[in-house]
Amino acid sequence: RGISSDQRPKRPLTAYFRFLKENRPAFREKNPEASAVDLIKKLAVAWKELPPSQKQVYEEARKTEWQRYGEQMAKYKAQLTPVQVEALKEERRRRLARRRSIQAKKELTMLGKPKRPRSGLNIFVSENFQESEGISPMAKLKKLFDAWQKLPTSQKQPYLQLAEDDKVRYENEMKSWEAKMFELGREDLVRFKKKSLKKKPTETKKQAETARASLGNKAKLKLKKPEE
Repeated sequence: RGISSDQRPKRPLTAYFRFLKENRPAFREKNPEASAVDLIKKLAVAWKELPPSQKQVYEEARKTEWQRYGEQMAKYKAQLTPVQVEALKEERRRRLARRRSIQAKKELTMLGKPKRPRSGLNIFVSENFQESEGISPMAKLKKLFDAWQKLPTSQKQPYLQLAEDDKVRYENEMKSWEAKMFELGREDLVRFKKKSLKKKPTETKKQAETARASLGNKAKLKLKKPEE
């Protein structure tokens, strides 16, 4: 396509992230044993306690960078062909879709959605991964996949049975979880919701037709009685 979003001017850092970038090395030197998470926590506390006058320095730097970013973006867009503009729009749509997907998964995890059942192969791999030979994780997975393919049915059966048990576990946990989602007003997360909604009008229609037929038969019987 001739151009990608990698060539696009980078958005300027916020005041807070500029502070992190500038001060991380000094904090790392003072706290060599701290984990990455602990280091970020220390920096966050330092930013919170920073006097407004010093925060303003970072904010002014952000404004300057933002103005420069606007000028660079104008030049960048001016060189794009219509095809490239559409290509970058499509790339952005895919990126946003991927981000929404990640956010949706995070939300489901927070809501405690049960983990999907594992297959026999999944269980076999997890049980044998540590002992498997291979330089990299991918090499180990390939070796285990080949071993599974060659495994006799009799030796696969215990793993397949565990997989069936896990399916039962999953279905039971999902029923409880979906009942909870209904209580929370999150019917949008429940399986087969649309299908069940579509069935209801059909059932109602059948019931109406049965009722009409019954009324028609009764009417016919009433008309026949005087003649008899």
